Amino acid sequence: MQIQEYVSLRPFNTFGIDVQARRFARFTSGENLLEILDENFGTPLFLGGGSNILFTQRVDGIVLKNEVAGISLIGSDENHYFVKAGGGEKWHRLVMFCVENNYAGVENMALIPGSVGASPMQNIGAYGVEIKDVFYELEALHLGERRIQKFSNSDCRFGYRESIFKSTYKNQFVILSVTYKLSKKAVLNTAYGAIKAELEKMKVVEPSIRNIAEAVIKIRESKLPDPKKLGNAGSFFKNPEVETETFNSLQVQFPGIIGYSLPGNKVKLAAGWLIEQCGWKGFRDGDAGCHANQALVLVNFGNAKGKDILLLSEKIIDSVKKKFGVHLQREVNVY
Repeated sequence: MQIQEYVSLRPFNTFGIDVQARRFARFTSGENLLEILDENFGTPLFLGGGSNILFTQRVDGIVLKNEVAGISLIGSDENHYFVKAGGGEKWHRLVMFCVENNYAGVENMALIPGSVGASPMQNIGAYGVEIKDVFYELEALHLGERRIQKFSNSDCRFGYRESIFKSTYKNQFVILSVTYKLSKKAVLNTAYGAIKAELEKMKVVEPSIRNIAEAVIKIRESKLPDPKKLGNAGSFFKNPEVETETFNSLQVQFPGIIGYSLPGNKVKLAAGWLIEQCGWKGFRDGDAGCHANQALVLVNFGNAKGKDILLLSEKIIDSVKKKFGVHLQREVNVY
């Protein structure tokens, strides 16, 4: 166990925000984590891939980086494979492991930045698929009681980019491993037009899960900046949900508005479209800005401070509210 002092967190967050942590350590197992916690450095801040956090201040306590590793097939039944992965594994590495072995269900979520441990916490999703669709169970350490607890799919109370770990149990658990339930017989989800169009470009007539993953990777690479080259955290805002009646009213005023029908008389709006209509796409103020290809992505052009990006996000929220009467919520956690 090695505790470092006065460590820059710039390499550990995809926004590339240069803030300092008073103390920093990595853990590779639950036992390893308990050893560090026993040192009593105060309430820790946990980091996985650092792809869903915006630092606006230094961390006076200790930052603990989840590096619990390993991906393996732990069982199967007539219709499914059960794959277990360490919370510190990169999410995309898990996706490609499943694609290589023909374990179906996560291919639409290829190239999402971040770690396995964050996937159920955020209920990450893309192109019509969410973690809740493939989640089986997870193991997490309760920080107060110092014990490991298992959570089933229903235990996690998944919602749109939500789970019990972001509400009732916020800051109470650290996810050590996640087990996914993948299909032996792929049911391909190509409902999103972008995937269909990309498959046509690839001249794929009968797609496999590998083709789907490749198409998604191409789409994401064309729209989203590489965090290694341009600091960002992917989609900064959630796609807002409104009542169908509200959507119909908006459609009269804004015929081009994009919406996807949901159960319960709801419509999910495309946050990127709303932001673009307010003139933010490609905007830059100093080193904080809005990506030129995808308005949903806020970027750090080099040396932006977290407060600069936070201020920009507040201006975007205000402008969308004023123009459309719709409130945007941040998907990224602000520290």
